[in-house]
Amino acid sequence: MTTKCAILGSGNIGTDLMMKIVKTSDELELVLMVGIEADSEGLRCARGLGITTCEAGIDGARELANWSDMRIVFDATSAGAHSHHDALCRADNKQLVDLTPAAIGPYCVPVVNLSEHLGTGNVNMVSCGGQATIPMVHAVRRVSERVPYAEIVASVASKSAGPGTRANIDEFTETTAKGLEVVGGAERGKAIIVLNPAEPPMIMRDTVYTLSIGAEQDDISRSVEDMVREVQQYVPGYRLKQTVQFERFGSNDPLRIPGMGEYEGLKSTIFLEVEGAGHSLPKYAGNLDIMTSAALATGSRIAELGQARIGP
Repeated sequence: MTTKCAILGSGNIGTDLMMKIVKTSDELELVLMVGIEADSEGLRCARGLGITTCEAGIDGARELANWSDMRIVFDATSAGAHSHHDALCRADNKQLVDLTPAAIGPYCVPVVNLSEHLGTGNVNMVSCGGQATIPMVHAVRRVSERVPYAEIVASVASKSAGPGTRANIDEFTETTAKGLEVVGGAERGKAIIVLNPAEPPMIMRDTVYTLSIGAEQDDISRSVEDMVREVQQYVPGYRLKQTVQFERFGSNDPLRIPGMGEYEGLKSTIFLEVEGAGHSLPKYAGNLDIMTSAALATGSRIAELGQARIGP
């Protein structure tokens, strides 16, 4: 038996998630697509697929007869709107999977900590950069004594960044940096996003820098490669661009990190790219694909275990 679900937000992310559920999911049944513009491409596509649509936002959706059937609600709107959605979904006893960087619920990266949050009523997918890079920071941390610092630079095609993404740039950097710490295990995290205007559009690229203590190069390389294979289980286009690069800093040449001081240890540089599956968007939009793939993996696991909306 499938679990019925709804998507809030008919933009790029919501539309891609819709196509993933319709085309690939055995656990979820999408029965409602909610937006605020009746002529949006996402709502038009949903109507063409025979999915019930609502152009009056969540307030209008709650008036529909089938709202009570929803067990899981995916929020693909904006950080600003999510607070309102969270309050209403909690009141209606719905499980929320949050694709905005609002971070009301705990950060969730499927390959790292999904099992810890299966009973939580609102789980947050961090950000596209977080989903791509937090697994790499965690891969370094799990074979190290410490990771004092992690920094990521996410470069995405300007064409793949819609109004919602652009409105959430500040939240992206803050939420991603925090996710590097809370989920990745770094003691201090920093995140930078670049909207690349190149034509033709370039695929999503991510660079991850970590400073670790108490790990050997071979251990980090193996851990990173193992983690890449784990992420590829739900994001096949996720891959290393080259082998992990290393630089060791000793007492005669410590690494100086602004605001943190000097450190001895091993600097690892990990180069990634993320190619989208092309379910509804160009393959260069890997930033959207990894978010919707992570959300789908999370929702599917919750549905599989029958744990939709358990807990506060």
